[in-house]
Amino acid sequence: MNLSGLPAGIATGVGSWPGTDPREAATVIVGELTGLPHLVELPARGVGADMVGRVSALLVDMRFDTTPRGYRLAARPGSVSRRASDLLRTDLDALQEAWENAGLRGSGRPVKVQAAGPLTLAAQVELAGGHRVLTDRGAVRDLAESLAEGLAAHIAEVGSRLEAEVVLQLDEPSLGAVLAGSLRGASVLNTVAAVPEPDALAILETVLASQGVPTMVHSCASPPPLAFLGQTSAAALGFDLAAVSGTAGLDALGEALDGGKHLVLGLVPTTRPAAAPTWREIAEPGARLVDRLGFPRADLARRVTVSPACGLAAAPLSWARDALCLAVDTAKAFAEDPESLVAG
Repeated sequence: MNLSGLPAGIATGVGSWPGTDPREAATVIVGELTGLPHLVELPARGVGADMVGRVSALLVDMRFDTTPRGYRLAARPGSVSRRASDLLRTDLDALQEAWENAGLRGSGRPVKVQAAGPLTLAAQVELAGGHRVLTDRGAVRDLAESLAEGLAAHIAEVGSRLEAEVVLQLDEPSLGAVLAGSLRGASVLNTVAAVPEPDALAILETVLASQGVPTMVHSCASPPPLAFLGQTSAAALGFDLAAVSGTAGLDALGEALDGGKHLVLGLVPTTRPAAAPTWREIAEPGARLVDRLGFPRADLARRVTVSPACGLAAAPLSWARDALCLAVDTAKAFAEDPESLVAG
């Protein structure tokens, strides 16, 4: 499977979802996202359920413990890694149940899984001494290799359980700060040096290149580091379109499309606007984008997947459901009648 070869009219979610009930969440996601459902993340459950802590369940021979600031590498498995593993297992069970209840086993419908990427993990997780993993090149390499191996096993399990092809999304919200050197150190006297782009690319490729499935990289950063992401081997780039501005951002998107990348456009706001938007209002920025870049409107069906701008964990459940419906309706418009959308 290739992301660019997915059927037209595709919508997906970024990953996180409100609430704490994995079965309810899986039922909604599988029922609403008829294009690319995903394994839901429920960070409201606390330690081990958030984007970073969840990775403790995926790593091979590495685990996390908690600190007052977040997570750190642990010498041995503890309560954090056990809880993360239990929560992930519960989520997989819920997704499998919803998948089978919907009659999707062996149907050919793909499914997406998400994980924090190696650069964000290295930026957010601490070493035993309190410094970020990012300050130790060897530790960064070990973390990336452990994540690559763990994700391969995770993808294989999901694919086997659902009899489905799997798409991997790596979340890199800290990527911009890593490249810019804007992360704080362990104290006000410490700084974390910027990671040169070639080094950052090699770290990210350690994970991307080792997976035998289509991959995408998502960043909710404002602005998203599109020029850098375009250099990766990922089949797709996901971002909040409203965060892209200026000539540099548009040029990077044009180069990505020229290079064959698929775009996962975050078009639906993560919070309910004062006035309820229509699918046409949600769709128009995507149409204007391809017009400005000089690509045909048909590329909205061939090269674009629609999603919320970022995760929906902080949204009321009612808006989270509405956001998915708007994403699905927008994707259908891109597939069925893109020429009718407003140009500009």
